[in-house]
Amino acid sequence: MKNIVYILLLFTQVFWAQDNFEAGNKFYRQDKFEDAVKAYENVLKTKQHSAELYYNLGNAYYKLNKTAPAIYNYEKALLLNPDYSDAKNNLQFAQNMTIDDIKPVQQVGFGKIIHDFTSSYTYDGWAKIAIGFSILFLLFFIGYYFSATTLLKRIFFVGLFVALIALVVSVVSAIAEKASYENDRPAIIFADSVGIKNEPKENADNAFMLHEGTKVQIIETLDNWRKIQLADEKEGWVNKDALKEIK
Repeated sequence: MKNIVYILLLFTQVFWAQDNFEAGNKFYRQDKFEDAVKAYENVLKTKQHSAELYYNLGNAYYKLNKTAPAIYNYEKALLLNPDYSDAKNNLQFAQNMTIDDIKPVQQVGFGKIIHDFTSSYTYDGWAKIAIGFSILFLLFFIGYYFSATTLLKRIFFVGLFVALIALVVSVVSAIAEKASYENDRPAIIFADSVGIKNEPKENADNAFMLHEGTKVQIIETLDNWRKIQLADEKEGWVNKDALKEIK
């Protein structure tokens, strides 16, 4: 009986979420952006998430000139779908509304080459590639084992060796990308302006100022304080209420 109740509740939530999503789209087309935001936020309350939902919510906030929520929701859309081109384009428009002009530090050298290679796929993507190469390795092994001629054995052995190397590389890349994902804690500044402290104390001196919509990386947590790092590698402490984590 409980299972039936849970199933009915699930279907009710899904239909209610869909109704709110469609209502949000209708309000958006009618330029009723505040109503659209409320409808989309109601969908999120049901724990229903999708890249399209966050994208539409970002658009509604953008129309209301609310920079931080717009950027935050575009980032959420890209977190679910990194190849969402419309979200990428609109994110750039929203970022043009921010005050802080932060120049990213350019990575160079061998480390950048490795990072670019491992980040070319998600860790799930690398895991699937590793499975593919493991199957290929098994097929080459079977071919090598049952080959009747020396030439075929050599061909299958070379294939076996190449597949093994590719398998190891893909597994290592998956592990590296998984670690990178878990250490990645992006956040958006939601306060209109906030002083970034040298220490995690209210009476500490300001190291610099940040404004609404700026993206930061959280690198340390201490009570209600978050140590952040900017793309230009500046660091400082900010109260957690001044920002919102994307993940």
